[in-house]
Amino acid sequence: MCIEFGREICGNLDTAESREWLVTNGIGGYASGTVAGLLTRRYHGLLVAALQPPLGRTLMLAKLDETVLYDTCSYSLNTNRWVDGIVSPHGYQYIERFSLEGTIPVWRFAVADALLEKRVWMQQGANTTYVQYTLRRATQPLKLTLKAIVNYRDYHGDTQSNGWQMSVEQVQQGICVTAYPGAVPLYLLSDCGSASPVHNWYYGFDLAVERYRGLSDKEDHLHAATFEVTLNPGEAMSTTGCTYTLVASTQKQPDLNAEAALEHRQALEQKLIGLWKSSSPAWVNRLVLAADQFIVDRSVPEDPHGKTIIAGYHWFGDWGRDTMISLPGLTLATGRPEIARSILRTFARYVDQGMLPNRFPDAGEIPEYNTVDATLWYFEAIRAYYNVTKDDDLLMELFPVLADIINWHCRGTRYNIHLDSSDGLLYAGETGVQLTWMDAKIGDWVVTPRIGKPVEVNALWYNSLRTMAKFAHLLGKPHEEYEAIANRAQVRFSRFWNQDTGYCYDVLDSPDGNDSSVRPNQIFAVSLPESPLTPAQQRGVVDICGQMLLTSHGLRSLNPDHSQYQGKYGGNQYQRDGAYHQGTVWGWLLGPFVLAHLRVYKNLQQARQFLQPMANHLTAHGLGSLSEIFDGDAPMTPRGCIAQAWTVAEVLRAWLATEG
Repeated sequence: MCIEFGREICGNLDTAESREWLVTNGIGGYASGTVAGLLTRRYHGLLVAALQPPLGRTLMLAKLDETVLYDTCSYSLNTNRWVDGIVSPHGYQYIERFSLEGTIPVWRFAVADALLEKRVWMQQGANTTYVQYTLRRATQPLKLTLKAIVNYRDYHGDTQSNGWQMSVEQVQQGICVTAYPGAVPLYLLSDCGSASPVHNWYYGFDLAVERYRGLSDKEDHLHAATFEVTLNPGEAMSTTGCTYTLVASTQKQPDLNAEAALEHRQALEQKLIGLWKSSSPAWVNRLVLAADQFIVDRSVPEDPHGKTIIAGYHWFGDWGRDTMISLPGLTLATGRPEIARSILRTFARYVDQGMLPNRFPDAGEIPEYNTVDATLWYFEAIRAYYNVTKDDDLLMELFPVLADIINWHCRGTRYNIHLDSSDGLLYAGETGVQLTWMDAKIGDWVVTPRIGKPVEVNALWYNSLRTMAKFAHLLGKPHEEYEAIANRAQVRFSRFWNQDTGYCYDVLDSPDGNDSSVRPNQIFAVSLPESPLTPAQQRGVVDICGQMLLTSHGLRSLNPDHSQYQGKYGGNQYQRDGAYHQGTVWGWLLGPFVLAHLRVYKNLQQARQFLQPMANHLTAHGLGSLSEIFDGDAPMTPRGCIAQAWTVAEVLRAWLATEG
């Protein structure tokens, strides 16, 4: 699938600024921006470095403002919007074409009869960004001037300069910027052209998307250096000819061989496509590349090469729940079980009181454990891994961890998570704590507390028990107890079936009784390998979800007929989080729905048709990737993260499942 736009998109600021690109480095760092070159988020930048991989993400290079001098005329190729609403300059008007080469964004700027090409990529495993300019067409020399616009802040924050004086020093082949004593230096380097230190604050960049999100919408950045080079037409592509590359890095001596660095990036992406065994359309191949952007390093003392999964870009770190849900689609489906193995072993080291961490904070090393389902998804991730690899060694290694998890849940662990002896179902929750994936919380307000016995938690519990019994049998260990607990859970799961409505309760035994809201959580009682429902009940669940919740890009989180349904996602944090699981569409739920539909109706063609609209979405928000959420009301505008791990993962997994 070719993602390519001409002037019809690039020359219209509204459309060009609504489409965003993303490149990553495999350790949590990234570069991202808009097709227009306009900053619209606090998260945009050419180098957002992971200083404590995979976290500690810090904005270091915000952008490069480009100007070209050609045939005595000056052209500003950059675009900025300022707090007074003025857009100046209007460099987007010179973009003749934007495209993605794999994951690499490429712009072509047309000025008079000259054509200047720009591309951005990152070095795998390093906080290093390459920005390359190539003169593709000209009749005379073109002088390129770049203003390096820098910062040094947490990627969630914003900067008001307030007299901030950074250290900007000339070094061999470029400039070194140090924000303050002890800060990690930023090196801006090139092996040709000239570099001049500057220290000039630009005040009042306007961040339109942050305003929509109810957050601070203005920021200052520092013009720290100016780079100049003359590109001559007709010369061979080299560092002294018609190609110029600026390298931004936290390394003092990064590799300045841009051609070799680009070849390495392209070879890596070709390898990823080669590992994908499916004969699939080009749009699915793009998702294989997108999948790799979420897989990053997380070293632990026992394994310095450990791996984890970033939940979404731009603002999420690695979350236990998201990691385990995403693992099969991002690693196993894409032919990389060795990465799955590393992730499973890495997270095993963080299991505590029978619980997997919910998330790793951006600052600090102490994980948070406020989740009831992440641990149960761990069982399913291991089951999926073993199904592909038959890795008895890893199963033997992790079995004691899994057995301990079951024991903790049976006798009780944090947040009142325990097996209810009266019915064999799993209870979870206490006031003020959010434990399920519907986890929005503002201050002390848990929007969807779901205290009691959530339907998907008990579907996962049943699936985990059946899985554990099979593991025990494979390893020659006692399995009867796991079977007995599972049998009881299956019988008592019938309590979830609402005979009057023909679908499942969302939560049993909550402080307010049984919750009959139509939510998508019941779909997991059909989509998981082990289902506690009868075939007729499975069909009832699929039908109600298809009739009430299904959209082109996922399932709504609440029935539109519900009094608390909210069909638009936006506004301040209170408004956004209040709508997050109250009608907002979640892309990742499309995968389980497709699998459940296939289980019930056994029609591969129909099941696959539900995935097709995602092909069009690849060109609408985060280019080449899939969004976190969408409005519940038409036209289902994409919102939230521009690239979400479990959305990509579940679409890939469902695609493979519908191959037959």
